[in-house]
Amino acid sequence: MFDMELHLDIDGGELVPAILQVPDATGPFPAVLVLHGFSSDKERMADSIGRGLVARGVASLAIDLPLHGSREGGLDALSFRNPLAVVQAWRLAVREAHRAIDFLAEHRSVDANRIGIAGYSLGAYLALIVAANSKLIKAVTLAAGGDLPEQTPFASLVRTVADPQRAARALAGRPLLMVNGRYDRRVLPDQARSLYEAASEPKELRWYDGGHWPPATAINGAAEWLARILRATAPAVDPAPGRVAIS
Repeated sequence: MFDMELHLDIDGGELVPAILQVPDATGPFPAVLVLHGFSSDKERMADSIGRGLVARGVASLAIDLPLHGSREGGLDALSFRNPLAVVQAWRLAVREAHRAIDFLAEHRSVDANRIGIAGYSLGAYLALIVAANSKLIKAVTLAAGGDLPEQTPFASLVRTVADPQRAARALAGRPLLMVNGRYDRRVLPDQARSLYEAASEPKELRWYDGGHWPPATAINGAAEWLARILRATAPAVDPAPGRVAIS
């Protein structure tokens, strides 16, 4: 395995820090974009599910979302009393995640027809929205993900921008794995069940006895599921023309 720290030039503006992990073998490999939670960073995802994937012959790409990790500004620059600023940050995150998928599809070490996405908490919401609008994504794993909570501020606006149930329905038969904590107080079990019910088969909901962050057994189980699903997809296709630069 090798880890490579990259900066992706996605929109010609701020460079997006990323960690690419590739198995120490002959490719091309299946690959997964892994997205972190609120106030977290790419390193936590690379050191958890990223390593689990690479150990199973699957490459991974972890990116710092806007205002997170080593990105400019930081979360202090985001006011949740300003819904427009929140929406702008969200739309930027969606755009960057789509371009990160493009980067994987164009990479010489990646099988462009065997790409998945995995997200934790905030990253789970993001992963679902991105998957709903990208046919490049063949499998989806959500950890600590669910429908919006009942008391979501500006709920009607939020569902206009990102409705988890609508996104789950848009997967249209692509495999979905949800991994949730029985005692999670941030994403409640009822939110997980609501989202799960909105999705079509094939789907699976796994519970672990814990809170918001899943234990190693659940993380490794998700990595194994992704590796199995992606290995079973159709043979490779030619990648699309390059659109993402690296520095």
